Amino acid sequence: MTSRTGEPDPRRWRALAVTLTAGFMSLLDVSIVNVALPSIQEGLGATDAGVQWIVSGYALTFGLVLVSGGRLGDAVGRRRMFLIALSAFVLTSALAGAAVNETMLVVARLLQGMAAGMLTPQNSGLIQELFSGAERGRAFGAFGTTVSLSTAVGPVLGGVIIGLFGAEHGWRWVFFVNIPIGVLAFVLALRLLPKAPRRTASLRSQLDFVGVVLLGLAVLGVLYPLVRSEQDGWGALWWMPLVAAVCAVAFVWWERRVVRRGGAPLLDVRLFTETPGYATGAAIGAVYFAGFAGIWLVFALYFQQGLGYTPLESGLVVTPFAIGAAVSATLAGRLVGRLGRKLTLIGLCLVVVGLGAVGVIGPLVAGSVTGFAVALPLLVAGFGGGMVISPNTTLTLEAVPTRMAGVAGGALQTGQRIGTAIGVAVLASVFHVGIDSEGGYEAGLRWAMLSAVALVMLALVLAVFDIRRRPAGEPRRRRRTARAAAPLE
Repeated sequence: MTSRTGEPDPRRWRALAVTLTAGFMSLLDVSIVNVALPSIQEGLGATDAGVQWIVSGYALTFGLVLVSGGRLGDAVGRRRMFLIALSAFVLTSALAGAAVNETMLVVARLLQGMAAGMLTPQNSGLIQELFSGAERGRAFGAFGTTVSLSTAVGPVLGGVIIGLFGAEHGWRWVFFVNIPIGVLAFVLALRLLPKAPRRTASLRSQLDFVGVVLLGLAVLGVLYPLVRSEQDGWGALWWMPLVAAVCAVAFVWWERRVVRRGGAPLLDVRLFTETPGYATGAAIGAVYFAGFAGIWLVFALYFQQGLGYTPLESGLVVTPFAIGAAVSATLAGRLVGRLGRKLTLIGLCLVVVGLGAVGVIGPLVAGSVTGFAVALPLLVAGFGGGMVISPNTTLTLEAVPTRMAGVAGGALQTGQRIGTAIGVAVLASVFHVGIDSEGGYEAGLRWAMLSAVALVMLALVLAVFDIRRRPAGEPRRRRRTARAAAPLE
């Protein structure tokens, strides 16, 4: 967004820092709670079923509302939606920390996930709105750093908090820590985020309620069986993906009908068919997250249950991945304008090499030195991962009209949430199958890393397809021209 003089908003980088801080909190709560589960069971007497819902419920509602949250941001203004969602996230974090029983905590986590799902699409939408050209690549580099760090730092930060406040009440502070950070972010956002123009159309005319229901049922039909698979198995909910497929077909039909009648669709499906690079980029992101996100659960189980590491030690082992990702995501944001999809290709290759080396080296060394032995491979994998997330987001969204940036970012992240759920379910299942074999935990780690490598290689194939279809060296001015002429505009 530019000022009245036509210059970029001078507050844009400070505004980005505020929104990414809030985004970091919402993504952190996906992984940080895993470390706190023993503390929750000790302090609250939670059952195994309740613990499963405390973890999976957040991921479920998070994924369900991403597209709707992005559409609301497009319709009513991203600043307004950011402030509403951030307020809800802070309040539900306080509710979770103050929970007096298992039911209250599960409900709080469901609401917290919904608030996070409304908050997250505003980040990518605001980047599209505030930045352009090379600056947008650097902004998405910062966004990629945030995603990578929030995933990897969660176990370390959770272990530190539990260590400071004790096993009985430490889990409460995993949630309470969001309150001061969220309040500060809210105050700064009031000052720094640009106000949207006043709406002339009614909110009801801007929201596609039928589309919301159909897409919600489709996403629920995919996510729910995945997040429940570890406890209920794969067979109990076999029918839900079939319902999801029917709802997805109905959703596409309905959205096309809304467009033909000149209405405001929830998700204009022409994003996938007529926006250069969007469909392929969304597929790369979903498949990469399937391979990338599931490894954290495997590492936690392997190092804590298999090797007897403490939660903090287990978290520290994976810190090299976070360091590598933070460094490379920042660099990648500056290079994506010149290297394009080649950057993603290089990053995916490094992830394959790093995770493959972990799968080979980890089971061969003594447990006491395993953490040191896998540090370099994890650093390599992290360095590659940082070159995947932010460039892919930049390339996927670069031709999306600004007025649709929120819903496009929400759809992109919905694919990533589904990929995450698939990856966690698949890698956890493979890991447990390996444990049950004669090879024990070592076989579980090896098989899980092999599965992760296979998923990342699938993302690599998609990247090669995209680079052959649209060469990375294609001048960016041609892409901007194509964007200006896009019918979605």
